[in-house]
Amino acid sequence: MDYIYIILITFIAGVIGTGVGGLVGVLLNRDNNKIVSLLLSFAAGVMLSVVCFDLIIDCLECYQNNKISPYLTVLFVSVGYFVIWAFNDLIDKRTNNEVKHIDSSHPKTADDLDELIHMDHYVYHKNSNTNLFIAGLVMMFAIALHNLPEGMVIGTSYSVNYQSIFAGSGFIMAIVIGFHNIPEGMAVSVPLVNGGMSKIKAIILTGLSGLPTVIGAVLGYLLGGLGPLSLLISLGFASGAMLYVIFGELLPESILMYKSKLPALSTFVGILLGFILVNI
Repeated sequence: MDYIYIILITFIAGVIGTGVGGLVGVLLNRDNNKIVSLLLSFAAGVMLSVVCFDLIIDCLECYQNNKISPYLTVLFVSVGYFVIWAFNDLIDKRTNNEVKHIDSSHPKTADDLDELIHMDHYVYHKNSNTNLFIAGLVMMFAIALHNLPEGMVIGTSYSVNYQSIFAGSGFIMAIVIGFHNIPEGMAVSVPLVNGGMSKIKAIILTGLSGLPTVIGAVLGYLLGGLGPLSLLISLGFASGAMLYVIFGELLPESILMYKSKLPALSTFVGILLGFILVNI
C-alpha cells in the first residue's frame, strides 16, 4: 500500500501544486515576475542541495566498498542530464524555424521566458486551431520533460531506506517540488491567458502539466526497489535529470524574469536550507 501513498503525495506536489500556481496566476493576472523569480531560484537551491548532498551520496552507497560505484554514479548522472538535454534540444530544433525572430544569428540559449517554456509557439499559432493544438502539445511535452524527472526523484528517494511517507529525502523533495510548482504554475498560466485561452482552461491545463510527476514517481519507486544496480541507475538518472532542470530551466527562468543579484542570493539561501534539511 506504500506506493499508493507515494502516488497521492506526488499528485499533490505535482498536479495540485502546479494547479494552485495556475489559479493564483490567473486570479492576480499581473506582473509577478520578481516574486516568481525569487521563489523559483530558492526552490532550485534547495533541490540542488538535496541532489548533491543526499541523492548522489545514496548512489555512491549502493555498492559499499566497491571501487566502480563512483564511475557508475558519474555515468548515470551524465546519462540523466544529457537525455533530458537532448529531448529539449530536439524540441527546439523542430519548432524554432516557425518563429520568425529566431534565425541563424539568434542565441542558441533562450533569451526570453516565452522561448524557454515554448510559449512563443503557442502565441504564434493562436489563430489557427490545428496548429494551435500542435503548439499546445509541444508545450505539454516540454513541461512533461521537466516534471517527469522531478517525480523520479521523489519515487527513488522513497525507495532508499523507506521508513515513513512523512520522513526522509522523498518527503522533503515532495514538499520542495510542490512549493516550486506554485510559482511555476503562475509562470505558465498567465501567458496562456494572455495568449487568448480561457481562465478555466488555462488553470486545468496548467494543473495537468504536473501529471508526469506522478508517472515519474511510480517509475522511480519501482526501479529503485529492484536491487542495488537498479537503484543506482534510477538515483543517478533522476539526479542528472534534475541537475539539467535546475541549471537549464529553473535558474535561467528566474534570471530572465528578474534580472538582479537577488535570484543568486535566493539560490544561496535555498542551498543552505536544503543542506540543513538533509542532515536533520
